[in-house]
Amino acid sequence: MLLYMSNSARETTSTPLHSVSVAGAVVREDGRLLAIRRADNGTWELPGGVLELTESPEEGVIREVLEETGVQVEVDELTGVYKNTTRGIVALVFRCKPAGGTEQTSAESTAVEWLTPEEITERMTEVYAIRLLDALDQAGPHVRSHDGRHLVGRSA
Repeated sequence: MLLYMSNSARETTSTPLHSVSVAGAVVREDGRLLAIRRADNGTWELPGGVLELTESPEEGVIREVLEETGVQVEVDELTGVYKNTTRGIVALVFRCKPAGGTEQTSAESTAVEWLTPEEITERMTEVYAIRLLDALDQAGPHVRSHDGRHLVGRSA
């Protein structure tokens, strides 16, 4: 994580640090959505990760989805911005469509599956399920905050 502060800021206060991540809500023609079971903690989530300094958000989504699932995607549009108020992570979620590749696990995923909205609600925690469900809603983009487990504030 990088820290940007002016000399005067260093002397008095520190600038809040935030990390930016990107994720792909990959929607198949039959309405199923791509999900992974994470290798590090066993939770079900949509594929994504930290945006690198040299890439655009769309490039980051394409890279992360391919790395974690083996699926190549075309990025459609931004469907939501989600802030973890506890960890200072801002996640940008983009609706995508599959464009090739073959589903496969990686060092970051122990399962890759196409889930129905009902299965997403059953398998995922609220803060991850809502990202995929929001991607199905044409009224976005949605802006939501959460504490890492539950939605908080007016967006809840």
